[in-house]
Amino acid sequence: MCFHFVHYQVILEKIQLYLIKKLLPHLEERRKYHREFASSFSFHGVHNIVQTQNKTHKVLWLLVVAGCLAIVIWQICSHFIYYFSWPTTTTVVIQYVENVKFPAVTFFNLNRFVHAVSKLKNIFIWNILPAVLQKFAMQNKYSQEIIDFFLGNQNFSTKEFTRKNGFYLNSSTLLECKFFVKPCCPQDFEHIFTEYRNCFTFNQNDLPVRISLSGRGLNLLFDVPQEQFTDEHALGYTDAGITFVIHSPKELPCFDGLGLATVSMHAQITICELKSIMQEYSWGECKPDIKLQYHKIYSTNGCLQECKAQYIQDWCGCLPFFLPGISQKRDLPKFCKCVYPGVYDLKIKELYIVGTHNSTCPASCEETDYPTTVIYSSFGGEKAIKYFSTKLKKSPEYTTLNLVYIHIKCHDLSYKITQQQKVLTTSELLVGGQLGLFCSASMFTSIELLKYISTNFCWMCIFLVLKAPEMPQWNNPTQNQPTHKDKKKGVQKC
Repeated sequence: MCFHFVHYQVILEKIQLYLIKKLLPHLEERRKYHREFASSFSFHGVHNIVQTQNKTHKVLWLLVVAGCLAIVIWQICSHFIYYFSWPTTTTVVIQYVENVKFPAVTFFNLNRFVHAVSKLKNIFIWNILPAVLQKFAMQNKYSQEIIDFFLGNQNFSTKEFTRKNGFYLNSSTLLECKFFVKPCCPQDFEHIFTEYRNCFTFNQNDLPVRISLSGRGLNLLFDVPQEQFTDEHALGYTDAGITFVIHSPKELPCFDGLGLATVSMHAQITICELKSIMQEYSWGECKPDIKLQYHKIYSTNGCLQECKAQYIQDWCGCLPFFLPGISQKRDLPKFCKCVYPGVYDLKIKELYIVGTHNSTCPASCEETDYPTTVIYSSFGGEKAIKYFSTKLKKSPEYTTLNLVYIHIKCHDLSYKITQQQKVLTTSELLVGGQLGLFCSASMFTSIELLKYISTNFCWMCIFLVLKAPEMPQWNNPTQNQPTHKDKKKGVQKC
């Protein structure tokens, strides 16, 4: 044990001697190093404080340096506070091009079911199921009729019934169709299901349809026979005509802001393309990592549809045909007693919130809208009525009462981009401008200061090592202390 202790002391003495000679300078040398650093430091004003002999000048320079340093710190703190308030700015750019892409247009008839439903004498149920807001109708007026209908139609499919007996686009309902002077036909429209039943979309597949002249577009002439109107007026279905919505081919139609063309009217719709680019949270409200299960791209409307489907699927165990998902076994009583009241609850109770980043469906990061301007006029004069009556082999009275003419055209060959941008980017957090203006400091100043601090820290560590107390020696026996064996023998030394 004595040998190991002596060996440790020898090694420690050698280390201390090396540190004193090689690394730790003398006191005068350290003071000289501090003076040289203060004199050559690129942070202006410090060398004036050190080198000036006049105490008054020294105090003045000290106040100047402290004031400039305080201003710099205040500006840097304000800069960071402003950055973390997530400020944004919005830029609007109008881009003129040689041709523009034509959007998708979805149509549906306000008379959702044709006269075949009246022949089946079941129109009452189709007035109730979509009009679930009028729950009193299901509870009182039609309760016994619905029960009888359930008993006689166990395998009834609302989807197939809507497809066969709902409004359908064919040569008898679409009398004329022209797109950019070229003729089109009902086969150019794709059938889709929505909460408004059968709908038909032009340019749903995002074909490379472009327009090179403004003022031209899609011209449609619909036949909407009013005598075949089957919806219940008492439930609020009072209009007759064609409703349409203009949207991006990549997105589902959203019928919040409806365009309406009533019978015996000529609707002229002028559209323009508006692209919106939003910033992600925290600057904006969008979340770029959100993916939808049944839609290729994210949209607020698509997200709402999937949330509604998930809610009703969990609650009822089945889905209405106009919501995305896989519906299970057809159960008409469950549809009437659970699914449609569930849709009612979603609308009235507002169970899903949209728009903000922490809502169920936040805003999309990129979206394309088509703001419209609609102008209505009476359908044709006397000569126009005679022309269409002769061409379509209809009476003038029928032509006046039942035809709807819709003309959708582009305003001009341009589109507008609205982009939300960050006011401050991460690279703009560099504060070299303030430091350079008030203190003449730069990146080299930071390196000099870092080197000075690290050098002093190294000297402090060496000093602590040299002043470290010696190791305790109570485990090492000496000549004046009896050993364990001596104590055992009872031998004492005087």
